[in-house]
Amino acid sequence: MKLYVGNLPFSATEAEVRELFEAHGTVNEVALITDRDTGRPRGFGFVQMDDDGARAAMSALDGTEMGGRNLKVNEAKQREDRGRSRW
Repeated sequence: MKLYVGNLPFSATEAEVRELFEAHGTVNEVALITDRDTGRPRGFGFVQMDDDGARAAMSALDGTEMGGRNLKVNEAKQREDRGRSRW
């Protein structure tokens, strides 16, 4: 299951996020999103976990504090095609 992790501190590293989620199950992948122009963190990312671990992580970590910010953790939704329309 793929989880959306929002409101991450901009200083968060993939290793820190992995460690936080591994307390609840096997983490397969962590991806923190950066701005394509500046390379700076955007404050959110995705964690891929086994289903049971993902459910446990969602209930345990949603709303908890990391680096002074309250995390938002839920199941990632399929991204809609945001076709770039040009006038």
